[in-house]
Amino acid sequence: MQKITLPERPDWRAHAQEVGFTFADMHGEPYWDETSAYAFSLTQIENDIEDPSTELHAMCREAVAEIIASEELMTRLAIPDAYRDLVAESWRRGDPEIYGRFDLAYDGTNPAKLLEYNADTPTSLYESAAFQWQWLEDQLKAGALPEGTDQFNGIHEALVARFGDVFEQDSDLHFTAVADNPEDYGTVEAMGWAAREAGLGAHYCDLDKIGLSDDGHFLDDQDRRIAVLFKLYPWEDLLRDDYAAHIQGSGCLFLEPAWKALLSNKGLLPVLWQMFEGHPNLLPAFFEADVADALAGRGPAAPACADAFDRAAAELAEAHVRKPILSREGASVTIHQSGKVIEQSQNSDYAEHPRIVQAYAPLPTFDGFRPVIGSWIVGETCAGIGIREDRSRITQDLSRFKPHYILA
Repeated sequence: MQKITLPERPDWRAHAQEVGFTFADMHGEPYWDETSAYAFSLTQIENDIEDPSTELHAMCREAVAEIIASEELMTRLAIPDAYRDLVAESWRRGDPEIYGRFDLAYDGTNPAKLLEYNADTPTSLYESAAFQWQWLEDQLKAGALPEGTDQFNGIHEALVARFGDVFEQDSDLHFTAVADNPEDYGTVEAMGWAAREAGLGAHYCDLDKIGLSDDGHFLDDQDRRIAVLFKLYPWEDLLRDDYAAHIQGSGCLFLEPAWKALLSNKGLLPVLWQMFEGHPNLLPAFFEADVADALAGRGPAAPACADAFDRAAAELAEAHVRKPILSREGASVTIHQSGKVIEQSQNSDYAEHPRIVQAYAPLPTFDGFRPVIGSWIVGETCAGIGIREDRSRITQDLSRFKPHYILA
């Protein structure tokens, strides 16, 4: 794994505007950055990222079955009482999943470590699936990369195949996101593009324009019934929204399905550690309420996890991260080392939620930036990666997206 300086394409900004990549710069900072790219060997991609990601997803599916069978775990993951059956039934029915994104710490040598799973509403899809592939083709054509250079990126093709597997030809799907958010719309449009290539109808409607018919069906802004809805709106918010009471009787299939609320929740991480302790791609993780006294030297860990905590105590004491179970873009995350906070997010959103404690896996540093690997799951298989890097140890909303390639 290397970071290689490369010439920028002279017309990439004009091309970005032309294809609707309007968030290539955000908050006055570059978001897409092709002044350099990350290079991997094929072995690193296949053995260290692709295969482990597919295995991690299978483990996550096992965790879903564990969680829905436990009222205690449903409580710890803050699934509202009124909608626990909704979540559980979506799993038992086999409601289909489309995609998700693991965030991995990987230095090119040691096993990749799962930091969290963006299983419900992951963004950076367009730039991962489409724009970085165009970058590769353009750089090959310009001679900036040697002939035979490849990229781990079958994301779009996998999405097309997934939509085709799940839905019959000419089925109508609806797609929604919060209005006036270019990044969210880019993700939704990338999904709609894949659905259309799969021979499906794809209709977009702003989230705030979705209505409800007298007989309880969701309607778009043209009063068409919504039978299938891809929503870039997280389940943790939707289940606390007034419209949640209408989901059960609406006859609408949601993408991602309600059971994905269990995987997009950082409470998943201690569940995975309890089920698969010692797995090379997992970090020791616990619910903070179970281990806070033990970490502070005030008493033992909770009996149910005491033995596992003792086995991880030295690693956690050296360094650990505290994260709210519901959090995005690094909000309210703190990194502790040798009893001191060495970094914390300035964004305190989500601070009211219970937290988990996870062993700290430092991101590698390249030219002052720390990359995190976004490993894309489509269906149940890893289909490609996207990379974001940040100067901070905590990857936040000012991170940059970097293209990657596989060394020829």
